[in-house]
Amino acid sequence: MATPNPSAQATTNTREGSVCTLQAGCDTMWSLAQQFAYRRLSTREQGVSFPPKRSTLSDYAQRARTIAATYARLYLEQEEYGNPKKKGRYYWMALGAFASKTVACTLDLTRVDAGKHAPDATGLGYVRDGLGKGNFWLFQDIAPTHWYHNYSPDTFAQCLDTRGENGCHQAVIDNLKRLPWADTALPTLKYLPISGFIKSAFATIKKIEAAETPADRAKVQLSHLMDIARHEQGVILQPLMYDDPEFAKWVQRQRGWMSWFSPDLELVFTHACQTDNPELKSAAPEGTVLENYDSRMIWITSAANDFHRLMQTQTSTMETELKIMAGWYVSKD
Repeated sequence: MATPNPSAQATTNTREGSVCTLQAGCDTMWSLAQQFAYRRLSTREQGVSFPPKRSTLSDYAQRARTIAATYARLYLEQEEYGNPKKKGRYYWMALGAFASKTVACTLDLTRVDAGKHAPDATGLGYVRDGLGKGNFWLFQDIAPTHWYHNYSPDTFAQCLDTRGENGCHQAVIDNLKRLPWADTALPTLKYLPISGFIKSAFATIKKIEAAETPADRAKVQLSHLMDIARHEQGVILQPLMYDDPEFAKWVQRQRGWMSWFSPDLELVFTHACQTDNPELKSAAPEGTVLENYDSRMIWITSAANDFHRLMQTQTSTMETELKIMAGWYVSKD
């Protein structure tokens, strides 16, 4: 089914009064947005071919750091079509950068990284793949919406409901199907449609931009962040990771006899993996059942509030950390 042609105006040349009509359907817009996400996590293969062949980054931790960098760049308005005057509107992206960095740190741990060599002996192969899969496909879901909103905010709302199984050009859909874990991830995630949480979060962006006082802005920033956090945890990670019986089994074992062998559950608000400053980290409450959405959201909400407090009271320090993470990505295309 054809998608509608979004309507917007833009300057195409310097001749006063000239008119050039360009029409692009929503499928074109979402195709451009999706290409941004999978190109960011891939490298161009050597040799001459048209179109150029690309390979997905194979190292899970490298992917997670590239994702952290992209999230930080989006928050800082350093990404394509960003607007530095509007820094702070993509509030979740700042928290997402710290979270993806934490995933990278976890994947780098010797005891987790060893899972790729002996996945069945310890079960850490399932944990490693689960973390890598969740991190990768959350990015494929959430980065395109922000890129599109940067690129064409005037048409974004018109095309929200067209994202999904047939929302991109066939060539882009074919590329998506070749990505890691796509055979299970795409049907599980229903081909990445826009959720009600995302609609609410992006509607709130207008309120962030229009807020008249710092207090008003902070309030709607937190609301925006929590909408995307609920989408992240409930719409993407719960069905993709935590509802996987094998992954859930090993997470359950982590709470028991394997707890000595597993990484701590904490989110560190620096570019480094660890900190001695208790104010700069959020540890999961004792008794957190990680695979249970409601239990996990108690921690996520607490971490979001800790993050929000730091962003409001130590803005310069937090943004310095984000700038360091933003520097982890350097285009090689």
